[in-house]
Amino acid sequence: MGVAGEPISPVRSRERFLLGEPVEAGVRSPILHSWERCRLLGLSPDQTELPYRDDFDPDSRLVRAAGPVLDRLAARFAGSRMNVSLADAGGTVLQRRFGEPELARSLPPIQTVPGFVFAERFAGTNGIGLALAERRLVQVYGAEHFAERSQSNACCAVPVRNQLNGLVEGVLCFGYPRGDEDPALTALIRLAAGSIERRLMEQTSQRERALLRSYLDARARAGADGRPAGADGALPYAVPHPASDPSGALLDPRDESVLKDRAAELISSTQRAAVEVTLLHGRRATLLSRPVTSGTGIEGIAVEAVLTDGEPAARRPAALSAAGAAPAAATASPHAPPATAPPAGPQAPPGPSDPSAAPAAGRNGAGPDRDRPDGASRRLVLVGEPEVGRYALAARRRLELLAEASARIGTTLDVHRTARELAEVAVPGLADYVTVDVPEAVLRGEEPTDAAGTVRRTVVHGIRDDHPFRPEGSPVELRPGTPHLRCLADGKAVVEPYLAAGGWLARGPDPAAALGGHPVHSLIAVPLRARGGNLGVAAFYRSEDPAPFADDDAWLARELCARAALCMDNARQYTREHTLALALQRSLLPHRLPEQGAVEVAHRYLPAESGVGGDWFDVIPLSGTRVALLVGDVVGHGLHAAATMGRLRTAARNFAELELAPDELLTHLDNLLVRLDREEGGESDTGSTGIVGATCLYVIYDPTTRECAMARAGHLPPAVVRPDGSVDFPELPAGPPLGLGGLPFETAAIDLPEGSTLVLYTDGLVEDRHRDIDAALEDLRRALAHPGRTPEDTCRSVIDAVAPDHPDDDIALLAARIHTLPAERIAAWDVPADPARVGEIRAVATRTLAEWGLEEPAFAVELLLSELVTNAVRYGGEPIQVRLIRDRTLICEVSDGGSTAPHLRRAAATDEGGRGLFLVAQLSQAWGTRYTPRGKVIWAECALDAA
Repeated sequence: MGVAGEPISPVRSRERFLLGEPVEAGVRSPILHSWERCRLLGLSPDQTELPYRDDFDPDSRLVRAAGPVLDRLAARFAGSRMNVSLADAGGTVLQRRFGEPELARSLPPIQTVPGFVFAERFAGTNGIGLALAERRLVQVYGAEHFAERSQSNACCAVPVRNQLNGLVEGVLCFGYPRGDEDPALTALIRLAAGSIERRLMEQTSQRERALLRSYLDARARAGADGRPAGADGALPYAVPHPASDPSGALLDPRDESVLKDRAAELISSTQRAAVEVTLLHGRRATLLSRPVTSGTGIEGIAVEAVLTDGEPAARRPAALSAAGAAPAAATASPHAPPATAPPAGPQAPPGPSDPSAAPAAGRNGAGPDRDRPDGASRRLVLVGEPEVGRYALAARRRLELLAEASARIGTTLDVHRTARELAEVAVPGLADYVTVDVPEAVLRGEEPTDAAGTVRRTVVHGIRDDHPFRPEGSPVELRPGTPHLRCLADGKAVVEPYLAAGGWLARGPDPAAALGGHPVHSLIAVPLRARGGNLGVAAFYRSEDPAPFADDDAWLARELCARAALCMDNARQYTREHTLALALQRSLLPHRLPEQGAVEVAHRYLPAESGVGGDWFDVIPLSGTRVALLVGDVVGHGLHAAATMGRLRTAARNFAELELAPDELLTHLDNLLVRLDREEGGESDTGSTGIVGATCLYVIYDPTTRECAMARAGHLPPAVVRPDGSVDFPELPAGPPLGLGGLPFETAAIDLPEGSTLVLYTDGLVEDRHRDIDAALEDLRRALAHPGRTPEDTCRSVIDAVAPDHPDDDIALLAARIHTLPAERIAAWDVPADPARVGEIRAVATRTLAEWGLEEPAFAVELLLSELVTNAVRYGGEPIQVRLIRDRTLICEVSDGGSTAPHLRRAAATDEGGRGLFLVAQLSQAWGTRYTPRGKVIWAECALDAA
């Protein structure tokens, strides 16, 4: 749009445009959009003929309101080459004034004679046409005009609106030579348009005052004691006189509002009707409407209220029921333009109640006094024209639609759902069809970029399912010249009141919308902008409703889209954080479980719908063929919970490497969480508010003894599925959640038969606000009570039968079917604390390895046992035991009653000792020390196929 203060485009830009060359950088975007529309309409720059209409009304309301203003402008520009024109809402010129009267004789008729149509679709880019298209003040300079005939001129134009309903009634335009440009013209034309708008409003007030005088005259003729309107034309709201109000008090303001709202509905219905209204404090009112005609022929509706003290309608005289009156009905279109002025219709002055003006007065011989029951008072509520009543009713419905939008838009943190809520609110209250197109990046939660180009059709919603629009999920290309791209470029709503089958529709995202059995005829395109970024575009269409979109409809669409865009941006940011948290969570969970022979394992992880939590699981191989199973749950959701989970899982693996008992490991995790919470206490720079806590279940299973040692920190106990299919939940000491600090944990041990399955899970599996946890645990028991299942089948059946359809919390599930190491693969010997017996141990170990068919690693095992047993005899204490275990590797263990652990060190050249553990480290794949209640165990692992 040509707005004052913007740079003027060069003359050559128009030439390049007409040659098909790119000119985006040299022309203001509204001018370029207008050129593109002209080209799509097939207009020619050298076109000189314009449509001429001789059927326009030279004495219309707009002409009468603008006449004195145009005369003053002509006097203001006397002696200049200024051409002042007034056009209607269709672009037809109604009046012209010239600063120099001689211009009217020197200019061609197209520039002097009223009746020519300057709408953009006929005349191309010009002041009148562009002001109607852009619906605000515009300026067009020289070569910015599309037609050749206007290249030497400049113009400034502004819409003239009806202040009551917001509709554009016409356009006021100043035309002048380019050299006569004056910066003060924009302020002057705004003032002149405002004067015309006020005079239009005064005409409406005069019509309403005439209706009120007719109503008061009718009362006076019937003997009413009413007072006419004041000399100043003021129309105060009618209030009952104390003498006529049986309650002795005025109505509550809330009752006044109810009566005025219902009266506006009756005025808009244009029917004689009666409707009963319940007021506060048990009072009742019957609203009666009747037609009124002024002396000049203006037709309107008067609405009176008969007030009672709450008497049931069945006990009232028939006259108050308005027998034979049509029921009250609001017939205004939901798309009627709203009122932007005070409530429609004048309001009567105070006066005593009078039944004589009732529609039923005198009917069937009943006089006025017979029409009023005891304790009732009659008063005028509103007088107005039906059209004005429709505007007031439409305005209220728009406010109701905004209130509904505040409750219905943004109920979820989902971009797609929020866009659909926008469409559902707008149909049918504002539009017949709504489409919402969003870039792929926004749907993925990424930062919004330039929405121009190809977007994704996210929502299509309308009054009919057989719509002519592209289906949801399909790509949509936003091409230059379309209102969709124009609104994104300018950041403002674009209103197309009248659409034709040609023009940009053929290049738009939905070319079929103008064809078929229900073509669209009006459009509003609104950008979805929030926090400085474009999230997409919403398009509102009308097809069934014959009323075109107006500026007030655009205002309502902007309000709806502004709310929806903010909610969509919140949802986008949540989606981004959810995606990042989920990616972090999955990256911190085990990708591949380690190889070990103690248990056969399967697992599941399901993130919560509303946000990723801090659930995790782990399988950690330990020395001596043992394995540790772990599940845990960090309190909270989001990135912080996922990061905390990763720190706890890493710490748990490190503590497990120290061969700690379950209760000791939980104690270390508890201390770690206390320290982390203390370090992150309060609100950090990243928005974190500290670590709240976590729960954990830690299990160690030993396949050589079938013993399962476990401890829990505020976590649910595991489920044990025995070989016969029976299920039980072991009673374990509960233990406090991690992060409280200073409270003890306790380890419990149970023996499990071969083939049992141990099921560990987090609370998201069984805790749900829609069901009791005991019922969920019983469902879990039934899902597990099937013998012979593999861990994979167990996980699948548990998720299908127990997991909520829409989990509010993460779910981590770990199923482990245990295996027992056969006794023939284990050899153990007690060793006296005598260095001379070391040779005997080497010999018996060599024979055992030969029986197992492991002659190749025998030499390495002899050296390992010689060093480890010698150290146990020399530095440890009884009892001393040697154990060989054949599993995936060959494991050599030497236990003793000492509590000191050996340490690997680098021996100096002059040292006589200190090389034994170095030798152990070189001969084994891994070695280490673990403590037991009776001492310690030093172990070493060797490969089965190499010494």
